[in-house]
Amino acid sequence: MSHKQEYLNPIVEQRADPWVYKHQDGYYYFTASVPEYDRIEIRRSTTLQGLGEAEPVVAWRKYESGPLSANIWAPELHFIEGKWYIYFAAARTTETNEGLFDHRMYVLENPSANPLEGIWQEKGQVRTSWESFALDATMFEHQGERYYVWAQKDPKIEGNSNLYISRMSNPWTLIGEQVMISTPEFDWETIGFKVNEGPAVLKRNGRIFISYSASATNHHYCIGLLSADASANLLDSDSWMKSPIPVFVSNEAAGQFGPGHNSFTVSEDGRDVLVYHARNYREIVGDPLYDPNRHTRAQFLEWNEDGTPNFGVPVPDSSLKGN
Repeated sequence: MSHKQEYLNPIVEQRADPWVYKHQDGYYYFTASVPEYDRIEIRRSTTLQGLGEAEPVVAWRKYESGPLSANIWAPELHFIEGKWYIYFAAARTTETNEGLFDHRMYVLENPSANPLEGIWQEKGQVRTSWESFALDATMFEHQGERYYVWAQKDPKIEGNSNLYISRMSNPWTLIGEQVMISTPEFDWETIGFKVNEGPAVLKRNGRIFISYSASATNHHYCIGLLSADASANLLDSDSWMKSPIPVFVSNEAAGQFGPGHNSFTVSEDGRDVLVYHARNYREIVGDPLYDPNRHTRAQFLEWNEDGTPNFGVPVPDSSLKGN
């Protein structure tokens, strides 16, 4: 892909919270929230653009009742020590209590070389310090340790969710202290709801960056950025610096609204790529949660001279796709 050629957006229609992982087998693997919130799908393609046409395979479906029966959200696919894992959140009910859903975080495991095949085994709930609203887990490895980053409601803190980090003893178990690294504090993080969620990790230039999404899921939804020195103690909240301004916001001129819940991948030629969802209209009828038109989009991530990522602005949808 040439330096100038951009992706034709949207990459995948009606898929929110997109997660793209480029594996050592040369395939891009994709999972995301489906509009029905009732299942977890995976698809793969040898090109990022090709994910839109790739055939999805259902890895797991929700239960009729119980803790895994509602609002299956934001799955992520990770390859850890020769096995595949899916991190996702699920609830008992679609109803809210004082404005909060009752999501908890869960893990699936599959030893198959190709995650579109094989059996997904439920490894159970990821237990944290509280039994409270929790979702949007991701994981990364650094200096021989495995870390889990997620969003959760601290019963003592006003708002919906803060971001936390913890070490892991295995891909479904946390160990040691759980540290809050971000809480909604700026105006742009607290519109509609006080939300920090959807963390995604990018290690570059001697630093660890964690992007995250903030505010309500309408056109106010946006991306913020945390960073820590790669040699710092990642379990020290003081190691994490937060950008005082959002790094990626709605772009009226491009017709892109509420960009967020991103992941990072690399292009076929090794350049960094930002994958995110957005809508191509501002006004939403009814609850934004049940509007299905958050489409998956991709664009190149540039870099500033100081070694920090430059997200730029959401690019317009491609006229070639007939949108």
